[in-house]
Amino acid sequence: MTHQSHPLQLQPFFPFLKSAFSSTGAFLQTEEVMNWLKEQNESVKLRIEKIPFANLSQWGYEQSEGRIRHASGKFFSIDGIRVKTNWWNVPEWDQPIINQPEIGYLGFIVKEFNGVLHFLMQAKIEPGNVNYVQLSPTLQATRSNYTQVHKGKKPLYLEYFQQASPEQILLDQLQSEQGARFLRKRNRNIIIKVADDIEVYENFVWLTLAQIKELMRHSNLVNMDTRTVISGIPFGQVSAQVIDFFNFLGNGQKRTVTEKAFLKSALSQNEAVHSIENIITFLTQLKSVFDLDLQNVDLKQMNGWVFSDESIHHETGKYFRVIAVDVEIGNREVVHWAQPMVEPAQEGFCAFVCKEIDGLLHFAVQAKLECGNHDIIEFAPTVQCLTGNYRQTKEGALPFLDYVLNVLEEQVYFDALQSEEGGRFFREQNRNMIVIAGDEISDELPTNYIWMTLNQLYTFLKFNNYLNIQARSLIAAISFV
Repeated sequence: MTHQSHPLQLQPFFPFLKSAFSSTGAFLQTEEVMNWLKEQNESVKLRIEKIPFANLSQWGYEQSEGRIRHASGKFFSIDGIRVKTNWWNVPEWDQPIINQPEIGYLGFIVKEFNGVLHFLMQAKIEPGNVNYVQLSPTLQATRSNYTQVHKGKKPLYLEYFQQASPEQILLDQLQSEQGARFLRKRNRNIIIKVADDIEVYENFVWLTLAQIKELMRHSNLVNMDTRTVISGIPFGQVSAQVIDFFNFLGNGQKRTVTEKAFLKSALSQNEAVHSIENIITFLTQLKSVFDLDLQNVDLKQMNGWVFSDESIHHETGKYFRVIAVDVEIGNREVVHWAQPMVEPAQEGFCAFVCKEIDGLLHFAVQAKLECGNHDIIEFAPTVQCLTGNYRQTKEGALPFLDYVLNVLEEQVYFDALQSEEGGRFFREQNRNMIVIAGDEISDELPTNYIWMTLNQLYTFLKFNNYLNIQARSLIAAISFV
């Protein structure tokens, strides 16, 4: 089925596309942002210490429920679960999981300066961040935070989101978080546009979308919450002639062949290997065949896990551990608190393999079951290796892993370490890669993989629980300049 695109279809999305092409901002230049972040880091008082569970103020193990929770019953809890599934070769396991049923805000305020859309970014410290200060959205707050359960100050700019009119809202999505760590967790990803001048506080800065994407090429500068929101930004779809015109106009910016191919894949509605309907059928078939059953288990009764004074860890030392931390950060709504966190046992690895098929760049997308998923299976990157050490994975055990790790340097489009959500994960970072394959990768994919264009990925991002956070993080890194 083909659709005739009209250039006018681009208009609602044009401000985003224009910002994505604008490498020069109206305020700080991209290299200046690096120094600004360093200054922010040096100016904030910071203390983060691991502590025994017994010293967790306001938190404790509840014997009646077999979980760790806050005295208020809010924020989140650490639960034990038993997972049963017919997905691949591990039919049953126990594990701790973060249970945070609240839907929080991950939001950007955007405003035009010199005719270009700029995003109001926050230099924010989270206790689990690898390098402490990272660029986060304008507003990043759980419901417990913005309803002030912690008795602290309200987050800055909250009222703009609570009072936004429908005309101001440019993006509004519910998106999942890590399915292997969170139990059915979702956040509201939202972008609102303002016309009036607003106060810019000392740890905030206006940046274009192109600047944000350029900063993502540096390890651990742009946080997970920023990445998930900007991944969902749509760019519309236009005819092939209009795409060629855009790419012709961009020649003076020394854009690469790959950047032009990404733009074509992002804006082309036609010529894909599979239709949207075929992709939905592919996913629906898998969801109807594979089961996911969860049961609550007391944290102290989980098979294979040890609940010690200072951590909940697997008896093999693999996967991850639950720890307790005492935190003091000078510029937060609450400056001193304690909380449980999840600490990884190793660095993870996520990668997309892309290939041009019939003149259009496609992504090898994996359908993946994770125990915390809302609807059993979500689309994931070509390679996702988080719970085991990818460097010790047996050769051939994971599709495409060996290929990506040994790919030629000129085929690597993106390669950086990216931090996971620093409010819940203690210094967890994953290597993120995007590689461009040639004929050495077959058009035929393993059974739970499917080829999708960037435009199709953006289409599924409009809806809830289709693309997982690891896929969205990689999509956010794609730039057209």
